[in-house]
Amino acid sequence: MSNQDVDVEQQVTYEVTDGIARLTINAPEAGNSLTAFMRDRITERLEWASADHAVRVVVLGAAGERHFCTGANLGGPQQPTPAKPEGAPDRVLGDAARMIRRGWQRMVAAVLDCEKPVVGAVNGTAAGGGAHLVLACDLVVMSETAKLVEVFVRRGILPDAGGAYLLPRIVGPQLAKEFMFLADDVPAARCAELGIANRVVPAAQLGATVDELAARLAAAPTKALALTKWLLNRSFESSRHTAFEEEAAAQELLTSTEDFREGMTAFRERRDPEFRGW
Repeated sequence: MSNQDVDVEQQVTYEVTDGIARLTINAPEAGNSLTAFMRDRITERLEWASADHAVRVVVLGAAGERHFCTGANLGGPQQPTPAKPEGAPDRVLGDAARMIRRGWQRMVAAVLDCEKPVVGAVNGTAAGGGAHLVLACDLVVMSETAKLVEVFVRRGILPDAGGAYLLPRIVGPQLAKEFMFLADDVPAARCAELGIANRVVPAAQLGATVDELAARLAAAPTKALALTKWLLNRSFESSRHTAFEEEAAAQELLTSTEDFREGMTAFRERRDPEFRGW
């Protein structure tokens, strides 16, 4: 194992207990900004969680009290790239777009496509790509002191990491333009008003609130949640006809699961179901 691999394992930790996978950004001294290696580890762990039947829910959190994720760590180590021919410029047309597609877009897509619910535990500032990591989560719990910042325009760049896709679907196009044009801080209370955050709690209660929510999701029928998430994420791109067809097909698939049979049996027997996740 290389030193870089060891560093990344310390900077992005992953552990599974009682069906809950805890994926934690652990670089508070750098504002929990992500190097390319950290970003790719988050992506890989989310993809792993989808395939791991011991995982029923993912909690995406961060160490420290000030920052959830402040975007990309541009000064950190970068992934190697192919050598360029003699005389080629440092950046060739297509390089930047490829970097975004394979990097932050891939990570945000891994949150959206994860077959388990992803709960964002937002302890502090989520800025730039970090804000979009929050927007991609299925449920969001924020500390009262947390905030989102669409910081891109302050740096003379446009929002990436899927932000222009995600934000208007939550708050509408006019507010999305305001947040992205002006780059003002959006405090946790405002995030709750707009539907970005499901819960806003005192900092001291963030862990307990997230744990309670995660435990409820871990006890739920995992495949039913996965298909529900898929239908909801598809809804903005689907016609009514397509949405209805996909709903029917998803329900058909679900009837083959053990959790479906357990839910129906428990209903008939007038007892609480005991779902296993498959």
